[in-house]
Amino acid sequence: MERIYLDNAATSYPKAPGVGDAVKHFIDAVGDNVNRSGYDSLQADEMVFDTREMLAQLFNFPTPETVIFTLNITYGLNFLLKGILKPGDHVIVSSMEHNAVMRPLIQLEKEGVEFSRADCDETGHLDVNDFRRSIRRNTKMAVLTHASNVSGTILPIEEVGAICAEEEIFFVVDTAQTAGILDLDFQKIQADALAFTGHKGLLAPQGIGGFLISQDMAEEMESLISGGTGSLSEYEEVPPYLPDKFEAGTPNLPGIYGLHRALKYLTDVGLEHIRNKELRLAGYLLEELGNMERVTIAGSKGTENRMSVVSADFAGYDNAQVAYCLDKHHGIRTRCGLHCAPSAHKTLGTFPRGTVRFSPGHFNTETDIERTVSAVRAVLRELENTRR
Repeated sequence: MERIYLDNAATSYPKAPGVGDAVKHFIDAVGDNVNRSGYDSLQADEMVFDTREMLAQLFNFPTPETVIFTLNITYGLNFLLKGILKPGDHVIVSSMEHNAVMRPLIQLEKEGVEFSRADCDETGHLDVNDFRRSIRRNTKMAVLTHASNVSGTILPIEEVGAICAEEEIFFVVDTAQTAGILDLDFQKIQADALAFTGHKGLLAPQGIGGFLISQDMAEEMESLISGGTGSLSEYEEVPPYLPDKFEAGTPNLPGIYGLHRALKYLTDVGLEHIRNKELRLAGYLLEELGNMERVTIAGSKGTENRMSVVSADFAGYDNAQVAYCLDKHHGIRTRCGLHCAPSAHKTLGTFPRGTVRFSPGHFNTETDIERTVSAVRAVLRELENTRR
């Protein structure tokens, strides 16, 4: 059975052409560490710096040396939250946040950090006025997902960034669902930090991500993890400069090689082309699923102001059973459940049932979506027949 992968909101598949070869090349032909060798390791050093520069260019970020690599965006967000926030500080998030933000905040709440959720409506859109009303005298930071991993709704980060700049609040943007798909301008959104992951829209391997951080925020932020960096080895203190301050230990060099190749591919193809194709596929899904009986789309019903993430609630059926049948009988791979975002599902009215999430990616085709729509209809007929 030919399988159709529609779970790109979780991780992209396949990866960009040449990514696997780049990872293999490092392992088979390079193998050096960075900052730690008496022999010539310049090839790896140059590749790492070049990847920082490519990320800085992608996000219109002025200083490549303050592009920090971590294992993934969850690590990056933990760095940014736990490295800045102290007891008595207040944070604003939206009601659409992922657990990569909420779980660290729940931990920090037990230590005396406060947070407020700015309400989004039933389609996932943020009320900027509600965000402004959430600001307190002790508000230190705002953290906002750029787009929901449940409904695909894009949040107004430029407006929020302007408010944060006006109020002198650190602004952190979670780009898990948008990096590599939407044009992101660090300067325009007035962010202090932007967290990214390689394995989704950037079409790179798992295990590589990070964040871009302003110099002001970096100076105030503490190192969450410390250890060897290959620099200032005569001292036992953490190096004060970037990127070393936040990059203790051996980096994921195979992952960086893969990310480098993926970034080249994105540059060649163009983000606008990727975005338009994904939205076209999502639009077809939204139209067809939205016209089916007992199927409710979570969030906006159209393609405006959204990503290609389509969550469907199959009323009267077990969503998990629908997803299982799609995979088992038709080869359609989706993701069912709460998608590590219970707050988003509560906002959208799909908690605790969750949804079946279809997330087409750059390498899907119109034929894939046509087959998926036919498969959904077949599954619903099958399930209805078993009731009789």
